[in-house]
Parts: sequence; C-alpha cells; structure tokens
Amino acid sequence: MASKLDALNRWVDEIARLTQPDRIHWCDGSEAEYQALVELMLDTGDLTELNPATHPNCYLHRSNPSDVARVEHLTFVCSANAEDAGPNNHWMAPEEAHRKIDALFAGCMKGRTLYVIPYCMGPIDSPLARCGVEITDSPYVVANMRIMTRMGEAALARIEREGSFVKGLHSIGDLDPAKRFIMHFPEELTIKSIGSGYGGNALLGKKCHALRIASWQARQEGWLAEHMLILGLESPQGETHYVAAAFPSACGKTNLAMLIPPAAYPGWKVWTIGDDICWMQPGPDGRLWAINPEAGFFGVAPGTSRNTNPNALAMLDRDAIFTNVAETADQQPWWEGLPDGKPARDWQGRDYDPANGPAAHPNSRFTVSARQCASWSPRAEDPQGVPISAIIFGGRRESLVPLVFEARDWKHGVLVGAAMGSETTAAATGAVGVLRRDSMAMKPFCGYNFADYFAHWLSFDRPSAKLPKVFHVNWFRKADGKFVWPGFGDNMRVLEWIVGRCNGSVGAVETPIGNLPRREDLNLAGLPLGDAQLDLLLGVDREGWVREYAGIAEYLDSFGARTPVELKEEHARVRDELAAPAAAPRAAVG
Repeated sequence: MASKLDALNRWVDEIARLTQPDRIHWCDGSEAEYQALVELMLDTGDLTELNPATHPNCYLHRSNPSDVARVEHLTFVCSANAEDAGPNNHWMAPEEAHRKIDALFAGCMKGRTLYVIPYCMGPIDSPLARCGVEITDSPYVVANMRIMTRMGEAALARIEREGSFVKGLHSIGDLDPAKRFIMHFPEELTIKSIGSGYGGNALLGKKCHALRIASWQARQEGWLAEHMLILGLESPQGETHYVAAAFPSACGKTNLAMLIPPAAYPGWKVWTIGDDICWMQPGPDGRLWAINPEAGFFGVAPGTSRNTNPNALAMLDRDAIFTNVAETADQQPWWEGLPDGKPARDWQGRDYDPANGPAAHPNSRFTVSARQCASWSPRAEDPQGVPISAIIFGGRRESLVPLVFEARDWKHGVLVGAAMGSETTAAATGAVGVLRRDSMAMKPFCGYNFADYFAHWLSFDRPSAKLPKVFHVNWFRKADGKFVWPGFGDNMRVLEWIVGRCNGSVGAVETPIGNLPRREDLNLAGLPLGDAQLDLLLGVDREGWVREYAGIAEYLDSFGARTPVELKEEHARVRDELAAPAAAPRAAVG
C-alpha cells in the first residue's frame, strides 16, 4: 500500500537531482542531532562559542554583511493571477518564477549536505496547526528551526497521517545579492528561497509559511494568520483575558508579550503565549481562538535590557543562538541598550571602533525556546488555543495618534487596522523612519491582495459571532523630541483599560476616531505626567485627523475595485463625523 510520505520522498529526490548535494540528512529533531550540528558549525566557523561560564550552550553566528534583514524588494508572491497577489506584493508569473529560481538552484548544493526538516507550526496535536517540510543546505537554519518549530519525528508522523504539507526549498547559494530571491507559490503551497541565510528569508517556517502561505490558506479555510503577539492578562481575582496585538517589526511586540506589571499592579500577571505570529479560528462558541504557531522567539537584540524587557534578558543566559550581536573581551554577547560590559568585537568580528557604526547590527537577533521565558504560559501548548478578548493594532507615530482608542465595532476595527501607519525600522532593508501604511502590520507578509484581505476580515462579522473588541495604541508619541508615555511595564495601565472595556467595568468617551479613556479611566498612580502631557496623549486633533483620513482614502483607493464597499462606507462615516462641528463629549456605551 502506498505511503502518504511517497509524495514527500519523490519531492526530496527531485530536489536532490536539481541541487546535487553530496549527502542527504533527514532531521529527527533530537538533542544529539542538534549537538552534532553545533560541533559542525564550530568547526567550520559558522558559529563561535560564547563564554560557557556566563552563557552555557550559547553561540554567535555572523551573517554576511550584505545579508542582515528581510529583502522585501526580492520577495515575490507567484499566484496564477497577478490581481490575486495585489499591489501590496511583488508578483511574478509562476512559470517564470520557477524557471528563474530553479536555474539558481541547479547544482547549488554540490559539496554540501541537503537537510530535510519536517516541522509543525503550532502544538503538534492542535487542529489549528499546519505542517511543512523545509529542504536546506544550511545547518544554521536547521538549528534555528529546531528552536522555532516543533521539528522532527513527531511532525513527520503528522505529515504521514495527513498527507499534506507546505514545501519549502532553501539554499544559501553563494550569498550574492544579485542572485537572491524569496518566492511564494500559494496555490502550490510552495516556497523557494535562495541567496540568503538571514532568519526571515531562510527559516521558511516563520514569515514565509506562517504568514504569507498561511494567510492564503486561512482565507480559503475561514481563519486568520496574523503578525500578532498573544498574551494573557490575569487579574488578582484569577480571571485571565487573552489579547492579540499587531505591531510592525521592532516596535515593541516582544517587550509587550513579556511585560512585567509595575508596582502599581500587585497580584497581576502577564502570561506569554507568543511574541510574533497568531493563528485565529472561530470556535463553536463564536469566539476567536488562537494559537502561536511558533515554539521559540527570534527577537531583536538591541534595546533588550533589564529596563525594557527583563524577562527576555533573563532567558538569554543559556541555550540560545545569537546572530550579528557584538562580543565582549570575555566572549559574552553584547548589544546597544545593555548597561554592563563593553564591546571588544563588533557584529562583523572586527575590533570595535565607533567609527564603524553600532557594535551590534540594529537588526541583530536572538533565537531561544519560548519555554525559557519566565512568563511563558503552558496554555501555549493547548491544542484548542486560547480565546481572544481584544485585538490591538499599533505602530510608531510621533504625533497625532492618541495613546489608546477603541473601535466602535468590528467594521470600524477593520478600518483602524487597515489604516495603520508606522515609521519603518531596521528589520527590513531600506530607509529608516519613513511613515508608511502597514495594514494590520501585514504589509510585508500578507500572501494575497490587501483588498481581499480586508474583505476576509469583514466576513467574520456574522450574527453568531462573539468577536473581540478592537483597539489602537501608540506608545511613541513625542513632545520636544522626547517620548511622552513611559512605555514598557507601564503599558500595563493601557492593557488594564482595554480589558476593562472588554468586560464593561470601565468608562470611555466617544470621539469620531473611536472611544478614548478619560483620565479617571486610567490608573496613572505614580506617573510624572502633567496636564499638558495627558492632553496630548488623550486628545483628538480633529484637523489633523481630517488630513489623516484624506491620506487613508488615497491608500484604500490604491487597491482598486476590489476594495470592499463596506470599508469605504465606514471610512466615509468617520470622515464626515470629523468634518462636522464638534459635539459635546459623550460617554461611550458597551
């Protein structure tokens, strides 16, 4: 009788004929295999062992200086119809894409080992989880995939049971930027990536599978694959609300996911389910239930410190892989933001010289198991996931956007998410600090036309649905060049108000852009914020928002005829309210 693994075996044979490796290794995910890979990379220089006394089982990887971030301009969605990819993606016809990239794969693994990595995105027994197989010639990728996914024999067994998987082919090639492509074939559930060893380009279970391919699958199957953290907020009474939040990369997702409540919140706990990706599906009760498809953290190192994210820092003293950080004289990892130590060698391995720029690359990373986080929740392994009470959108906005506001309803919430804007960061190549629209923080990751994506979000608003409330936050408001809101642990004060809005225990005031907290609705005890600062954080500049909504209209129009009429009507409603004479403040209901 034919095995359901026959298709996998045929594919591996086909790729081996194309790439011509010296040998093939099927990964089992064992500790012995991991240690053998580490020894191999230490021998080749791909890894450097860090100080075993201070950082046992920790290693440093330095990537090629031309290969340090996602390359959005070389990332393609290769759907059969260009309109299905949409203006938010670079498109290439599937036949042309296969031909172009397969020519680069031809013979690229000569002298190398072809690794076959079966993996599961999500708890191994979860009906929400999906499996994939990545073929790669990079032992660094194998080691990181072991941390970031449920990789090995259990995943292979699930693939054999189900007979389906996402196919990912990766090679570092010769690391020539002119021969670098990341191709996605959603109708074929296939990813092909060559010429990069950097995380998001090479760990194909991450952005490529868990967002670009999964978002396409999710639309076909009636769920959501989102660039969101998931956290649980437990009150002193033991009631826990789960929140999903979308921010662009390097805008504080990991910090918020691992938040430690400040002294003003005795008895409160924050539980970490995930810091980057969230898959949500309607449950029998009408609520959205979510899993984190990842098993580890691939976090940005610079700025991670005892002040900003003590939980993250505490988990990085053992069993971690660092990429493109600096090194102290005694082989400890170092990056900008750490108060102790000083760099001796920069991220390129050179003697540190400030004239060469930052010691650690601004997008340097750590890879570590989620279980090492002190706030990690066992519910992260719950096959049914966790129920989501609130969805939060946010980005870097130095002006205009208040600290927090609540969408009027689901339709308005979809508009708020679609209209999100943020200043670009070092997580992607290109200019830093430029304002761009980044709908639901999915601009680099949505595997299909944003107009269809907005329509998919709107489709969840059904009579039987018990959808999460939707909010928008902005930790980055500035005055006189300085941040007004303290952020970090004090973001708990905003989360408390959000949960209070979900359970009806706290008030708000209606404005055209949404419901905002009054000063008395927030716990501000111990914060050195004056009246002028609170007015800035909690005020609505109607003229500024009129201009903002004009920009949002242009943005929605850029997606053409597929843009949902419902979304344009919601935009017109808010625009007209902003243009009307200001009414007296009114308490929000619900």
